[in-house]
Amino acid sequence: MALNYDLYKVFYQVADNLSFSQAAKKLYISQSAVSQNIKNLENELNTELFIRSTKKVKLTKAGKILFEHIEPAFNLIASGEESIKEINALKRGEIHIGANDTISKDFLLPYLNKFHQLYPEIQIQITNRTSSTCIELLQQNKVDLIISNLPNPKITEEMKVQKIYSFNDIFIAGNEFEEIKEQQHSLKMLKNYPLLMLEPKTTTRKFLDSLLAEMGTEITAAIELGSVDLLIEMAKIGLGIAFVPEYCLNLETDDLFEIKIKEKLPARELAVVNNKNIPLSNAAEKFLQLLTD
Repeated sequence: MALNYDLYKVFYQVADNLSFSQAAKKLYISQSAVSQNIKNLENELNTELFIRSTKKVKLTKAGKILFEHIEPAFNLIASGEESIKEINALKRGEIHIGANDTISKDFLLPYLNKFHQLYPEIQIQITNRTSSTCIELLQQNKVDLIISNLPNPKITEEMKVQKIYSFNDIFIAGNEFEEIKEQQHSLKMLKNYPLLMLEPKTTTRKFLDSLLAEMGTEITAAIELGSVDLLIEMAKIGLGIAFVPEYCLNLETDDLFEIKIKEKLPARELAVVNNKNIPLSNAAEKFLQLLTD
C-alpha cells in the first residue's frame, strides 16, 4: 500500500483530539471530509480505527497501535517545521566563513561583532587558512563563503566574486632603519636590506613576487613567515623591512614607519566569494549583505 500522508494527517488529528469536529477545525476542512478520509484509511488498512458514538469518539485497539506509531513521526515533522521557521527568522542556524588570520582579525572583526549583535542566536564558525586554501574549502562545500585577497588565481568561473574593500600593501620598518625614513627609494634598493616576507604560498607573497618579476627585480627574503602579525612584530624589533597590507596596522601607534617607494604599487582588493550554484542560507545572505552594504 502506498503511503498517503493526507489520510494519516487526518487520522492523527482525530486520534489526538478524539473528535471529528475538532480535527476538521484544525485541518480547515469539513467534518464530512474528515469522516470520508478516515473511512478511506480504514478501508486501506482493512480495520476499524475508531469507535464512534453520538457523545464521543474512542480509538479501537488497532487505532491505538497505529497512533502510538505515527504520533512520534508527526511530532518530529512539527519540530522540523518549527526549526525551519526559526532558521528563516534567523533565531537559530549557523554561518561558516573561511578567511586568513589577518583578514579575520583586522578586517572581519567589526562585521562579526555587528552580525552577532543583530542575530545573537546564529552560530558563527571561522576557519583560518590562507586565501588560496580557503578556495579549496569552498570547493569542498566546507564553508558557506570566504573572504579572499585579490588577485587569487584559484578562483574559478563557478564562483561568485563581490569586491568589498580596496587597500594598498606597504613596506614598513622600525627605528633600526630610521636612516631611510625620509627618503624615497626604488624597489631594487630594498634588496640591500633584510626583507621579512610571508610564505610563497600566500596570495600576498605571490602578488609581490609577480610585481617584482614585472619590474625585473629579484629580492630574496631574509625571513619567511606565515603570519602578518609576526612580520609586524619582527619589524618593530628591527629584524628587517616587512611587506604587509596597510589595513592590518596603525603606523601612529605601532612605532613603525612606511618606507616611501618610487614605483606606484597597484592597489589590491578584498572580496567575498561563494559558490554560484549553491544557495546561501538566510544567515549567510544576511552576513553577505552586511559586508556589501
